[in-house]
Amino acid sequence: MLGYNRAGLAIYEWLLEQHDVDVLGLFTTTDQLETISSLELDFIVSAGYDHRIPEHIIDHPDIACINVHPSYLPYNRGKDPNVWSIAEGTPAGVSIHLVEPDFDTGPVIAQMQVKTDFADTGLDLHQRLEDAQLECFKQAWPEIRSGEFDAEPQRETDATAHIRGDLHDLCHLHPDDQYTVKELLDILRALTHPPYENAHIEVDGETYYLEVSICQADEEAD
Repeated sequence: MLGYNRAGLAIYEWLLEQHDVDVLGLFTTTDQLETISSLELDFIVSAGYDHRIPEHIIDHPDIACINVHPSYLPYNRGKDPNVWSIAEGTPAGVSIHLVEPDFDTGPVIAQMQVKTDFADTGLDLHQRLEDAQLECFKQAWPEIRSGEFDAEPQRETDATAHIRGDLHDLCHLHPDDQYTVKELLDILRALTHPPYENAHIEVDGETYYLEVSICQADEEAD
């Protein structure tokens, strides 16, 4: 098992409880990868692993190397899918896919879409996607475990992807930039993820950090 975030740990702990699975370890750093090549494996499961997996490790297990990614692929490959689903209005969800040398490009084994609404912040969606990763994995595992699963190629025409630097650029708001009200609110709520200070603006030589809170109005009584 490769991974170290909350979703990865939850999947790891769930696998430990399964009577038909021998989990040989939890690997979190790149210097541990060569240990994997000495093990006899049916699967490598990656969830929350933040490094590129070398091709010889991808090809090592007898059945498959799979990844659990917190986006509705092919949307939002790469970093911070929760942010970009809100900021760009793309579908939110989780996907289980075969690992390829490029990040998050492999054929999809299973997916689960996650609902969003205009009150969501980046933190709200992040937590929802963490929970959905475990649920999607639990539902898909019987077919994966048997090796009798289908994997559908991703639609490259719909693909979006982001690297770490894209979030840095999104966080820096420029006083003279122009947005619609909704565009600006989408960016602010996407970047609202306490305790992190993300969105910021410089005015008169001072830096200010911004968060937003949106509440849905109560429905009026008939």
